Amino acid sequence: MDQEQLKHEHHKHHKHHSKKHRNKVIRRTVITIFLVLLVAVGGYGFWVFNTAKNKLDDSYKSAGEKQAARSIVSDKKPLNVLLLGVDTGAFGRNYQGRSDTMIIATVNPAKKRTTLTSIPRDTMAELVGTKTYDFERINAAYQRGGAPMALKSISELLNVPLEYYVTINMGGMEKIVESVGGVDVNVPFTFTSRGQEFVKGPMHLNGEQALKYARMRYEDPRGDYGRQDRQRDVIAAVIKSAVTTRSLTNFQDILGSISKNMVTNLSFDDMVAVFTDYRQYGKTIKNDYVQGAGALWGDAMVQIASTKELQRVSDNLRTESGLDKATLNNETTYQNKMNVEKNGFVFGSSSNQQDFKVFER
Repeated sequence: MDQEQLKHEHHKHHKHHSKKHRNKVIRRTVITIFLVLLVAVGGYGFWVFNTAKNKLDDSYKSAGEKQAARSIVSDKKPLNVLLLGVDTGAFGRNYQGRSDTMIIATVNPAKKRTTLTSIPRDTMAELVGTKTYDFERINAAYQRGGAPMALKSISELLNVPLEYYVTINMGGMEKIVESVGGVDVNVPFTFTSRGQEFVKGPMHLNGEQALKYARMRYEDPRGDYGRQDRQRDVIAAVIKSAVTTRSLTNFQDILGSISKNMVTNLSFDDMVAVFTDYRQYGKTIKNDYVQGAGALWGDAMVQIASTKELQRVSDNLRTESGLDKATLNNETTYQNKMNVEKNGFVFGSSSNQQDFKVFER
């Protein structure tokens, strides 16, 4: 090869090398820009994720061995969560009082809906997990043994599996409602509570109004049952508002309100899975409750749920939970049977002055 050809080949090689070098530089520049954008967006995403995790981790409290809720969600199976409303101040205080509100939230993906089932706080039932036999008001379970005893006692009463709970500070419900922008309810009748007038028909309530609406009892012709209806209305409205929230502008307020006013045995990963995959089923909500009859237990007014009523609610819950119906046979059905046979108790009586006795085994 002569000198001229060598120079030509060297020039071609140099041009090719320069082109490769320029392409490499351009590619590196594009990758760098992409990485900067990724870090910027991902950094914000990580901040959002990390903030949420830190806040909600503070709300976690175990109730014993359980299956991870996210595995139920991944299998698209029904999910039961016990909601316990405790009427106290900030969660920093010892709030081991009685649970004023007990609602089983059942999410059914197949039916694309959530069912809220209330258990009246004065319903007589066995407290499961006490050292000695104890048959009394169901809301005493939380006071005696916290969420674990409430889960076991209500599960036994209605023969429905319950592993997960969320304890809500009803005193902090005001802040939760405010954080989701208020709630829409349908007021059943006109009444005044703590200086606030509620007019029959649709109303949009702020946090303070929602709390007054949910807590009123004595002006309601249905007493505690009417209050349960309104509490379910507010909780359902909060769920609907939360699941339709698309903006992150009030992200901190929502998380702050929830973390300060809630305790749960759902892990952060469980909550993320439920919110991501099951939130759509919170748009359709069905309501139910255990209907009891007023009676006297000593000097105390209590609610006695008939075996027929308990069976009805159990059947509904088990069906919504994807389980076969099963005949109830527990301590409550035994006490009902003994009161009818040995005490002359009449279910369906218009009197709320009948004596209810607890028979020892």
